Amino acid sequence: MNRFTSLLALSFALVATPLAAQSAPPAPVAVSPETPPKLIVAISVDQFSADLFAEYRNHFTGGFARLLTGDVFPSGYQSHAATETCPGHSTILTGFRPAKTGIVANTWYNLKSPLADKQIYCAEDETIPGSTHEKYTVTDTHLLVPTLGERMKIANPQVRTVSVSGKDRSAVMMGGHKATLDEIWWWDGKAFVSYAGRKTPDIVTRTNAAVSARIAEAQPGFEVPDFCRSRDRAIPLGGGKTVGAGHFERDAGNRTKFRASPEFDNAILALAAGMVRDMKLGTGPATDIIDIGASATDYVGHTYGTEGAEMCINLANLDHSLGELFDQLDATGVDYLVVLTADHGGHDIPERNREHAMPGAVRTDATFSTKAINATVTGRLNLPGQVLFGDSGSGDIWIDPKLTAKQHAAVLAEALKVYRASPFVAAAFSGAEIAASPEPKGPPETWPLIMRAKASYNPAVSGDIVVALKPRVMPIPDPSKGYVATHGSFWDYDRRVPILFWRKGMVGFEQPLSVETVDIMPTLAAAIHLPVTAPLPDGRCLDLDGGAASTCPN
Repeated sequence: MNRFTSLLALSFALVATPLAAQSAPPAPVAVSPETPPKLIVAISVDQFSADLFAEYRNHFTGGFARLLTGDVFPSGYQSHAATETCPGHSTILTGFRPAKTGIVANTWYNLKSPLADKQIYCAEDETIPGSTHEKYTVTDTHLLVPTLGERMKIANPQVRTVSVSGKDRSAVMMGGHKATLDEIWWWDGKAFVSYAGRKTPDIVTRTNAAVSARIAEAQPGFEVPDFCRSRDRAIPLGGGKTVGAGHFERDAGNRTKFRASPEFDNAILALAAGMVRDMKLGTGPATDIIDIGASATDYVGHTYGTEGAEMCINLANLDHSLGELFDQLDATGVDYLVVLTADHGGHDIPERNREHAMPGAVRTDATFSTKAINATVTGRLNLPGQVLFGDSGSGDIWIDPKLTAKQHAAVLAEALKVYRASPFVAAAFSGAEIAASPEPKGPPETWPLIMRAKASYNPAVSGDIVVALKPRVMPIPDPSKGYVATHGSFWDYDRRVPILFWRKGMVGFEQPLSVETVDIMPTLAAAIHLPVTAPLPDGRCLDLDGGAASTCPN
């Protein structure tokens, strides 16, 4: 069995230009806070909650251990309510909360769309006939604000901007609008791909070949690190299904299991490192930027939960792989600044939570589906058909716009009544209530629920109702099929994420008080001496100098 995945090293042998064939890297230079770094490396680890960071930080010996010697903000916040992948990634390098990025969910309903599928994916070009939220052409048009890379490119066209991720929505929301991107590549389930018409660099072709060869081989599983052994215990979920004691064994050719394993992030990091080396990022006249979406942790959390052997093995391997990535970056001699954070958090399956001193952890049941709530509302109002639309019964709920004004008001009032009476629901707000509420301000952990909702509410696309589940309620009624756990709640286990900065020569510090992911963009802009002009972000610059001096503009 493998101790750590070897795909990163394998991919460097197969896909990266050999060091001997490259020009000698520039000699390392003394780093001063007054000197802008030559490369920004922005990493998002999907579903890497602050809770997981705290749980494992004492066991890290690789890349995470290096980041812990820099500036550590263990209580970063994706402060909004819509704690999903697309909204979260839209905050990291724009500096705006989802209410302003326009990315209020992974998917939303447009009931006036001419498409048969009224559900719109956040990176879907719904102008294409026949498009669906599952079979779509990727677009950046739903993102309403610029990213850091876009601002850099506009200020200096010599800047090179690269985005690499395991998910299209991560690559797009961190990379920004394609007109300013030199390279953008994401995994489509079979290979790393990009927008139609883009030339495929040799590094992508070779990486895809290496990854395909790896998937074609069976994976016997990974060795369980000593600190993971206490978590290596099967939890029954019904129907003969268990989680908690898996070691990522994979039959040859199984792409689904590959994606939910440490192998996936190794492939993503290998491509990113290869891009840096082949493009010689950080060696030009301007500061370059590469953003990296490490997606495996999210798939592991959804598939197995967060407190079993699977997550422990995954994070041990990610720590090792990040260390290899940083070693490769060191070898280039480039002065680089890293920021690592997450798009959202997550929490564990109720079955294991109940064993771990949380008897109130529950799953929703069939009575809480949007279909069931719709039946209750229409039955009480004597209305035919479907008038409520939504995914899991919580989050955004849309009302059929074909109803008369009187019917719409009646459905809104009755639906709010039904939701607020549910034992699973903490609160339910109408769009009008959210719109009339105060703008977000103050420490994000102190925000009332309606303020969290407002931070990810955009009236052009958001629902007529927003529903907040009670804490520790998992909106997956039956875990015996498909995913066993998810995120998306209003609560801090889904909102709180680490934010870590590292640069060679940095005198690090730890600030346990809360900051937000929207603070990352203005912080990085200050580090490269880039003035932040309109549109002005929601976030603020974080001073990365631990002493009396400041890295932020006056």
